[in-house]
Amino acid sequence: MTDAIILDESKAETTGIIDVNGKPYMADARGNLVPCETIKAADKLEDEQVRKIMGFARDLSDQIARFRGHTMTDLGELDALLEQDYGVTKGGKKGNRPYQTFDGLMQVKVQVSDFVDFGSQLQIAKQLIDECLNEWAADSRPEIRAIITRAFNTEKEGQVNRSEIFMLMRLDIEDARWQRAMDAIRDAMRVTGSREYVRFYERAEVTDGWKAVTIDLAKAGA
Repeated sequence: MTDAIILDESKAETTGIIDVNGKPYMADARGNLVPCETIKAADKLEDEQVRKIMGFARDLSDQIARFRGHTMTDLGELDALLEQDYGVTKGGKKGNRPYQTFDGLMQVKVQVSDFVDFGSQLQIAKQLIDECLNEWAADSRPEIRAIITRAFNTEKEGQVNRSEIFMLMRLDIEDARWQRAMDAIRDAMRVTGSREYVRFYERAEVTDGWKAVTIDLAKAGA
């Protein structure tokens, strides 16, 4: 009768080590258990450092999530108080809300960004634009053709590049079919949702420009 295999994975997340019948193993990328003594020292050192950094990263992510939650709650309570006691309503039609210190040196902004999708009218717009390009032929500027190609992302069926679509709408082209195509794009636009972002700014003097207080890891300390 073979002995039962006893696995202890209690330390696996923090150290990567799994105890199997009293001996240390680590799981590789395929899920195979590899005895620790056969793993290269460099691989074990890299594993240790990544797990250490990820521990700090998770804690920081949790702190930021709590901070955002508290910030939105505090501002929501402030909005309710201002409206109830002083008849002041923050924000415009899109829901953007600015808050500022009395000395004008610190500012918190809540900005609402819409998620935009496109309906079937977009295909009508594409057909009209293709008609324009075919007729213009060699006379059409290559940069316009490039924008159109990127906008409708011909390599992936059904996908479009939203920023390039909006760039098309900024082009000043008087052709009636082009104008109908732009109308079709506007008709195709649908707001499918929105998200609130909180941004923080400060400045040393009121005559200075605003400097963002960033919580973006890539830009922190820049």
